[in-house]
Amino acid sequence: MLHEKLESYRESIRSAEEISKECAKWPRGYAYLADQVKRAVASIVLNTAEGNSRRSEIERRRFFEIARASSAEVSACIDLMKAFSLTSIDKSASYKNRIISISKMLWGLMR
Repeated sequence: MLHEKLESYRESIRSAEEISKECAKWPRGYAYLADQVKRAVASIVLNTAEGNSRRSEIERRRFFEIARASSAEVSACIDLMKAFSLTSIDKSASYKNRIISISKMLWGLMR
C-alpha cells in the first residue's frame, strides 16, 4: 500500500509500538490515560493511511490535518505521562521529539 512508504506513517507505527509498551507498565489507575494515548497515536496512523489514499487534494489535506491534530493530543498525553511520573524524563523527551517530527512531516504532506 502507498501509505506504508510514507515516513510519517512508519514513524507513527514505531511510536504506537513504543507507547503501547510503556503503557503496559503503568499501575491500574492510569488505564484511562493509556487508552487515550493509544487511541490518539492510532488516529495518527489511521488518518495518515486514509488521507494518502484520497484522490482529492482537499480530502488528503483534511485527513493529514486530523492526523496532525492527533499528534498534538499525543504530545499532551506525553506531558501528562511525565507529570504523573509514569515515564522517565529521557523517554518522554524521546517520545515528544518523535511526535514533533511526525507533526512536521504531516505538515509537509498538507502543502
